[in-house]
Amino acid sequence: MSTSVFSLLVKRRFGPFFFTQFLGAFNDNVFRQALILLIASGVVAGTEVNTLNNVALALFILPFFLFSALAGQLADKYDRAMLVRRIKLVEIFIMTFAAVGFFFNAVYFLLAVLFCMGLQSTFFGPIKYSIIPQHLPSRELVSGNALVEMGTFLAILLGSISGVLLKMDAADPLIVSAVVVGLAALGYLAARGIPKAPAADPGMKINWNLWRETWHIVGYAREVKSVWMCVLGICWFWFLGAAYTTQLKVYVDDYLLGTDGLYALLLGTFSVGIGLGSYLCEKMSGHRVELGLVPLGSIGLSAFGIDLFFSYAGLPKDVSVDIAAFLQQPAGWRVMVDLLGIGVFGGFYIVPLFALIQQRSNPSHLARIIAANNILNSLFMVGSAVAGIVLVGVLNLTVPEFFLVLSLANVLVAAYIYTRVPEFLIRLLVWMLTNVLYRIKEQGMENIPDEGPCLLVCNHVSYVDALLLGGAVRRPVRFVMAKPIYDLPLMNYIFRTGKAIPIDSKERNPEIYQQAFERINEELADGQVVCIFPEGKLTRDGELAEFKTGMEKIVNENRVPVIPMALSGLWGSFFSHKGGPALTRLPKRFWSRVKLNVGEAVTADQVASQDMRRRVLGLRERP
Repeated sequence: MSTSVFSLLVKRRFGPFFFTQFLGAFNDNVFRQALILLIASGVVAGTEVNTLNNVALALFILPFFLFSALAGQLADKYDRAMLVRRIKLVEIFIMTFAAVGFFFNAVYFLLAVLFCMGLQSTFFGPIKYSIIPQHLPSRELVSGNALVEMGTFLAILLGSISGVLLKMDAADPLIVSAVVVGLAALGYLAARGIPKAPAADPGMKINWNLWRETWHIVGYAREVKSVWMCVLGICWFWFLGAAYTTQLKVYVDDYLLGTDGLYALLLGTFSVGIGLGSYLCEKMSGHRVELGLVPLGSIGLSAFGIDLFFSYAGLPKDVSVDIAAFLQQPAGWRVMVDLLGIGVFGGFYIVPLFALIQQRSNPSHLARIIAANNILNSLFMVGSAVAGIVLVGVLNLTVPEFFLVLSLANVLVAAYIYTRVPEFLIRLLVWMLTNVLYRIKEQGMENIPDEGPCLLVCNHVSYVDALLLGGAVRRPVRFVMAKPIYDLPLMNYIFRTGKAIPIDSKERNPEIYQQAFERINEELADGQVVCIFPEGKLTRDGELAEFKTGMEKIVNENRVPVIPMALSGLWGSFFSHKGGPALTRLPKRFWSRVKLNVGEAVTADQVASQDMRRRVLGLRERP
């Protein structure tokens, strides 16, 4: 992650919000881990520890299901910064009650406090993700979400470890009591620095029929198919996360025979993995919402989850182990790598999904869509608790077997989502093409506007030009391409999914020609980015051919800015015509450096075919 990304932390438009949510997540996990250890100490006689842990999880997430509809409405109706400050003030009172519960070791009282914490988190949740696009431009969405996810799971790590340390070895309950109240107070102070975030829909009337409103806001989430699939993907991630973290204590105690310190280490490894995955996601996405990392995340989640089932088998089964003894065993390192891998690929999976929801949702009810996501999250997390109780407690599956079932189920969920929205898999293919087979060095990308219609004009060297450009440009691009290329096997599926526009010559196929220009006009009128290759065909000699006049026809009908671009480094590749027809020769190497230079925008009044050709030629020859 670049220094410029970390610089967001010192900007008022992001820093106070970041530290507010960081301290909140930190405090939540200090409390929850301290409560888990208190339950595990056996102060409640006659109750199965695993069952009580699952009850605690259910109590925490129940408010999300009951009150998210109200929380989403409030977050859209009122200034979100003001709401955050009031929510954090309430947290101080909740943690004061928590301090009393810890002092008296009152587990059932603390479970009631846990419900109140869940209620407070319910009202903070819709604000957390809807305020980000309010203060950050589109190009910073991935960076902001990556920082939030990384910070959240770093807070989970530090909070969980702190909660364990504060309650292990019969520590003084006054210490944990003071810590949870102090953290709540610091969170309130941080919230006071958040700049105003005006209401998205101040005229909205609150619907107090929460059951009806729940279905209403779920309907908002279903309006855009890709957003709905992202919501379901996030819900499944929290199902997995809740299952792993809830069962991890039992896994350490009963299968690894580990100490509380080892539990803290493994929980920390999982949390570090998600933070690291969020960090790498920002690096690998190129400051854009890169959906291709989501299926990559799914693959990693299943692969490392399946290996976790096998990895503990090499550990001793008859002796208790601390951290040092655990790390002396190769199987111990394997368990750690598996948990780290699950976390890393979880980061790849979750960050683009949140960013896409923020990018593609209607801003006037974004908070309600986030609230709908939280409602469904709560259902999935309750389902996770029920699955743990039934599969482990009733059907007597071992915890490693439960982890295996989760990993196999993840394969089925991924198959469902990616067949419903092929865009995810297409973006994975494009991402692999642009980051594995080719590496693109970009210059002048800031010349492409973040919003509004524009026409990109580029030279045409290979069959993968559109894929490479689509992977480099931060916005979705509608490519106009020759119909023979559009109809290529396999590639046709990709181009259709990407809403490419096939075109043919006016003499050979006037109907396709006319339909192409109608589609171009529609896309530009809708504010989209359209890209054309005005040579009309792939180069057969590596030189830039004459430009067709179709570009002038487009700008005469659509007064949009025209942006020249040039690709270099692809001539001689497997997908170009150098040395014979493309796709007929084995490549000399499987990795190539490609340059993409983007010129300054030209107004529609200045567009002329030969002038644009000279501009593209100059960009191609730029060192």
